[in-house]
Amino acid sequence: MTEKTFVAVATLDEVPAGGKKVVSANGNDILLCNTNDRIFAVRNLCSHAYETLDCGRLRNGWIACPVHGARFDLETGSPMNPPASMPIDTFEVRIVGDSIEVLA
Repeated sequence: MTEKTFVAVATLDEVPAGGKKVVSANGNDILLCNTNDRIFAVRNLCSHAYETLDCGRLRNGWIACPVHGARFDLETGSPMNPPASMPIDTFEVRIVGDSIEVLA
């Protein structure tokens, strides 16, 4: 098993307030989301429809799947409404200077 380490994936100006950016780290497609004055990182894949989330609505700490509207809490990955019942993967984020790093 490979050891997880923080990987620089973007800069703060690439993910403005209300913005999203798809990045890749250690083979994971990760969606960075800037909401509630915070950067979140989740796997860019809905646990229900297996569709990418980067085109979904981003609001107040959640992202919605663009296919069926399932919403996920960006901090915990927990589904907030049907049809999703399984969480999405989340990644720890840290900011170093103006660099966004994820633990992947």
